[in-house]
Order: sequence, then C-alpha cells, then structure tokens
Amino acid sequence: MLQLNDKTFEIFIPKEDIQAEISSLAAKLEQDYAGKEVVFIAVLNGAFMFAADLMKNFRNPCEITFVKVSSYQGMHSSGRVDEVIGLNTSIKDKHVIIIEDIVDTGITMEKLFTLLSGEKPASLEIVTLLYKPEAFKGKHTPTYIGFSIPNKFVVGYGLDYNELGRNTEHIYQLKGEVSR
Repeated sequence: MLQLNDKTFEIFIPKEDIQAEISSLAAKLEQDYAGKEVVFIAVLNGAFMFAADLMKNFRNPCEITFVKVSSYQGMHSSGRVDEVIGLNTSIKDKHVIIIEDIVDTGITMEKLFTLLSGEKPASLEIVTLLYKPEAFKGKHTPTYIGFSIPNKFVVGYGLDYNELGRNTEHIYQLKGEVSR
C-alpha cells in the first residue's frame, strides 16, 4: 500500500514486470536503430526513472537530453500544454526518440511532435512505458509501448499525485480499482 495525501494506492504493475518490459523495449530499440545517430529526448518530470533505466539497458551509442512540459493537475489532464523548455542539442538529421512515462490523451505528444518536427530530425518516434488507448485522442500513437493500460489514474515510478509518489519502484492504482 501507498498513502499519498488523501489517497490510498495499491500495486498495479510490480517493479519486476517494469524492469523486464524496459529490457525488452531497449532490445527492440537497439535492433531498430543499430548504426544510426540517435538522440533520446526524455520528458520531465515523469519520465526520469524510465529514461534512466532505459538508458542502462540501451547499449548502442546515443545522446540523451531532457525537456519539460506538463498537462496534468492533480489526477486529471488539464487539457493544455505548458511551454516546452530545455531542448539544448541539435536534432537535425538525427533519429529522435521521445521518452515518455505515460501517453494518455496525446496532448503533450502533439505539442512535442509539432515543435520537434520543425527541427528537421531524420525520424521522430515515441517510446512510452504506459499507454492509455481508451483516452488517446492524438495523431501520433507511440511506436514503442511498454504496457497498454485502462483509462485509470496511476502513480509511482516517476508518475506523481500532486508531485508525490515519483520515487517508488512499483506503479500503483487507487485501492479497490479493478486490475488490468
């Protein structure tokens, strides 16, 4: 169990499953991008743990940088994307892979795709640990998906509830919700 402010959460995806899926995603990325100049762009704050573990498992040469955007307040998407800040490397003619912790509505991804496409990368793809197909309204479905999950609120392993819970090894759901 995990208590964060007024909410109680229980394990939804255990750390062992998370790590196994990250290893599998890294292997797919290594194969697909062998011999290519790759730049990973991790979306902060949520993707920091996923990005770190993905990089530990990705053995090809690569660059990584971080950007910050947000569309969440509390437990719900705000429907708007704050300004993207932090892109400090050229991605022109490079293969860019956006690292995201969770893709639900796709609002954040649409904004990032628009901005990053203007920088003329050789390719632009998304790897996400979690994907909510029921909530997705965007145009750019992630190419690499760890877990497809129901449209429910989750926390942990980088994901937060009012900035709390990012530092846990497991991914949690509200206590009493039906599991995947």
